[in-house]
Amino acid sequence: MFPYLKWLDSVTGLIPRLKALSTEFDAFLDQVIEEHAEENHKNDFVSIIMQLQKDGMFEIDRDKIKATLLDIFIGGTETSTTTTEWMMSELLKHPHVMKKVQQEVRDVVGNKSKVDMEDISKMEYLKCVLKETFRLHPPAVFSPRKTSATAKLGGYDIPSDTTVMINIWAIQRDPKWWENPEEFIPERFEKSSIDFKGEYFHFIPFGFGRRRCPGIPFGVASIEYMMANLLCWFDWKLPAGEIAENLDMTEIFGFTVTKKTPLLVQPTSRLSL
Repeated sequence: MFPYLKWLDSVTGLIPRLKALSTEFDAFLDQVIEEHAEENHKNDFVSIIMQLQKDGMFEIDRDKIKATLLDIFIGGTETSTTTTEWMMSELLKHPHVMKKVQQEVRDVVGNKSKVDMEDISKMEYLKCVLKETFRLHPPAVFSPRKTSATAKLGGYDIPSDTTVMINIWAIQRDPKWWENPEEFIPERFEKSSIDFKGEYFHFIPFGFGRRRCPGIPFGVASIEYMMANLLCWFDWKLPAGEIAENLDMTEIFGFTVTKKTPLLVQPTSRLSL
């Protein structure tokens, strides 16, 4: 945009760092593809794409496979970081929930020195807390769909081939489906079969149908593992003078629904206690 400022790149070193990062990540994606070419990953997204390529189902070269993986990785990362901030904010506002989920995580991990992925499957309340976070704070507000035929909805005639915006945020706070919808109550998901697959149309944080977010497993697993570690090894509190009840939960609607005021917290390592 401003060619005459190109000299700043050489001073800050930003462009060389970005190029180095791009090269490193490209090598990582190559490694992922090579591993899937050598090993058997029957239920893996990459292996399915490579098998379709091998069978000649459609033309897709290595660069396109890497571009697809990059899209999934970036989408999952953005969702993960935003949701982690919302989840920690809700836990700080609801200390009884924080205490309960921390106790579960620490009981499961026990005296081990690290959290294993196998441990996550035993953390049922952690999963409830995550679902409740996604209910109140879905990554995206709207999910666009297009009508395949003329339809009538709410007294309105909707022509075929019309783009319809599904308001995920409003659906997941609808009192018709949720008791006390504005309250953070993870227990509502206990002993519930509701999941992230979009089969329950009052809980669709990742969309629904064939076009729901393909990064669900990656995003959910990333958040669960990250939060399990944060809750296991640290105790958390707001900075001095901050009151949990007054924590700003104002939302900004953009590519993802983010907090208007970034969350600031003070961790205390359990190892130092």
